[in-house]
Amino acid sequence: MKLLKTKLTSILLCLVLSCDNYSKKISTLQELEMSKKTLIRQIDSLGILLKEVEQNISKLDTNKRLLMVTALNTKKKKFEHYIDVQGIVESDESVELFPEQGGTVSNIYVKEGQRVKRGQTLIQIDDSLIKSTIAETQTQLDLATTTFNRQKRLWNQNIGSEIQYLQSKAKKEGLENKIKSLKVQARKLKIVAPFTGTIDEVFNKIGGLAAPLFPSVRVINLERIHVESEVTETYLKTIAVGTKVELFFPSLGNKIKAKINQVGNFINPDNRSFKIRIDIKNKDNELKPNLLADLKINDFEETGIVIPSKLIQKDRLGNSFVYTLQKVKENYNVEKSYIKEKMTYNNESFISEGLIEDVLVVDKGSRLIKEGEIVILSE
Repeated sequence: MKLLKTKLTSILLCLVLSCDNYSKKISTLQELEMSKKTLIRQIDSLGILLKEVEQNISKLDTNKRLLMVTALNTKKKKFEHYIDVQGIVESDESVELFPEQGGTVSNIYVKEGQRVKRGQTLIQIDDSLIKSTIAETQTQLDLATTTFNRQKRLWNQNIGSEIQYLQSKAKKEGLENKIKSLKVQARKLKIVAPFTGTIDEVFNKIGGLAAPLFPSVRVINLERIHVESEVTETYLKTIAVGTKVELFFPSLGNKIKAKINQVGNFINPDNRSFKIRIDIKNKDNELKPNLLADLKINDFEETGIVIPSKLIQKDRLGNSFVYTLQKVKENYNVEKSYIKEKMTYNNESFISEGLIEDVLVVDKGSRLIKEGEIVILSE
């Protein structure tokens, strides 16, 4: 005991002298660094001696009051880490339809909310002028066809000139092509459904003007939808097709478990992110395009030692440790166990090194104890 007191006195004297020397002016950075290292060594030596003193006090003090703590018994369990991002619901088949040619709307065959089939006519733009032109051209074609048929019979009998035959043929074919062209133009005055879906909104009114630059109707198919999101390039290695995702829709309060169906191959230079796509089933058509979704992407999953993050402490060098208990007679001795955290999520940490199963980790009271202290374990 006398030897311990002598050591402690000597180190304290050295520390006082060092502090006194430090109070003198130091001119270079190298001298400051050397002084810092000297002080750290002296503090470490004091810490070791103080620990020995406390241990001896604990052995000799029969009237001491031991601190009571609680502890967790370490067990292996499944640990999952998630990336939290936001996404938007989008429909695979959602489109605003524009007329190919402008004109007055003569008829609207659908209402908002109505179910329509692919190819069904939705809006008719006035085509009376084209219809009359087609009728007039058809009359000319009938005459040209009759003339051609007569010229053909005469030509087959070597009667008449070849030029008459060719002129009648050219006129007939020209009128046929003109009617085909007019019918194509007539079709452009109809707006038809490109797929089976539901009329979401009709923008035109009967008698109003329809123009190619303005939409006439919006059609949506809610049976085929997906969620799109952008994820920072940091997670490019951990996210792939098939990665598990939890979707939450705040507006509806619904949760859906799904998997990533597509990972983008392009990094957006503006925000250094890539796109992902999740195909989902739209039960009862509850999900709508542009609905906000919260995504939890499972980028790590492993079974191992998991402890509450609040139990982990840092020493002055930044190393992580927890206090563990070792049975000593009827009480427990506090030990400092250095660990490595691989992942932290939802206030839990996955420990890759430093802990095994069935180790008592101090829970309540962990901030009040020191290494080497004897404590009582509360049941």
